[in-house]
Amino acid sequence: MSASPSHAEMAQFPVAGRELLVGGQPLSRLAARIGQTPFYVYSRELLNQRVQQLRAALPLEVSLHYAMKANPMPALVQHMVGLVNGIDVASSGELQVALDAGAAPHEISFAGPGKRDPELVQAVAAGVLVNVESARELPVLAAASQQLGLPARVALRVNPDFELKGSGMKMSGGPKQFGVDAEQVAGVLAQVRQLGLQFEGFHLFAGSQNLKAESICEAQCKSYELALRLVQESGLDIRFLNLGGGFGIPYFPGERPLELAPIGENLAQLVDRAKADMPQAQIVIELGRYLVGEAGLYVCRVVDKKVSRGLTYLVCDGGLHHHLANSGNFGQVVRKNYPVTIGNRQGAPLELVSAVGPLCTPLDLLADRMQLPAAEIGDLLVVYQSGAYGPSASPARFLGHPAVVEALV
Repeated sequence: MSASPSHAEMAQFPVAGRELLVGGQPLSRLAARIGQTPFYVYSRELLNQRVQQLRAALPLEVSLHYAMKANPMPALVQHMVGLVNGIDVASSGELQVALDAGAAPHEISFAGPGKRDPELVQAVAAGVLVNVESARELPVLAAASQQLGLPARVALRVNPDFELKGSGMKMSGGPKQFGVDAEQVAGVLAQVRQLGLQFEGFHLFAGSQNLKAESICEAQCKSYELALRLVQESGLDIRFLNLGGGFGIPYFPGERPLELAPIGENLAQLVDRAKADMPQAQIVIELGRYLVGEAGLYVCRVVDKKVSRGLTYLVCDGGLHHHLANSGNFGQVVRKNYPVTIGNRQGAPLELVSAVGPLCTPLDLLADRMQLPAAEIGDLLVVYQSGAYGPSASPARFLGHPAVVEALV
């Protein structure tokens, strides 16, 4: 029986004694303060550090946006509003959270392939930028603008004719539900003019979870060239050019952190070009997982330890209903283990175990044949890299177990 390959050390959370420290607090004390397991916890300090790293690597002229679909916890969004230049939302529910968190409406953009008519009206009323993904949205926005006496601010999300190589989830190239195909843009822009909408620019998002700087640079260059061609063909000035994101974080054995320096150098060249090609355009980078993913932990408690035919199982009070991505059921083709540890047994001898949740399904798998610090009932199992696509991306009501809580420390 072989163990899963070991992961690179997760060093963003320090250790004191035998416990992980989160926000300067030992994990067991934090669990007592929160009052229950399972829980998610996010570190303000790590969020700050990640934005500082990006600011140091990227040109000052680049506007940094947080895509809050990665983690819409209201307290976290409010913290991010104070760190970034703008917020990208994907529903009216997220829009309300962003506004409540104090985000400036003129720095909020609203994307999504299936915006309902009431959502489009809400966007106009709020004064946010709508990333139009279909010509169907245009007359609804125009009617809302006329009814409210407010401009309808629009950008066009373009489905490029290329894809982001090496991305975990491709969102461009070929047939896609996202955006307007590049070859259809001219016709849609003609409707934008005809309806008197306030056109501000283009949004291009090629893919996500990419750890190859050269692929991201290539996609940014291709996106810039496509946007420039569309500007030249349409004769329209733009104020907004969202080149997307796609920056990944390491989860699995053999993965290395993304190198920011080449991306910063590439963006600096594009910024210089834009000063001549599109002098009014603000270049935007839209990041979600990269900003928050490594700042979060998922913590659950071992409630049973049992041996079945030679394999030791840790049965925990949390699982896929709270953390679908960790179970391998949120986009993975072949399941791989997230980095997992026993948060209050650091430095203990290792033991080959599988960790599972409380659900009546074999899919409820937290760790498959991993070497973990030897644990006992009552100990705290920790899943690293859990700051993105956690509770809001998981089937919380499946089988009726208690809800997970979230804390920002």
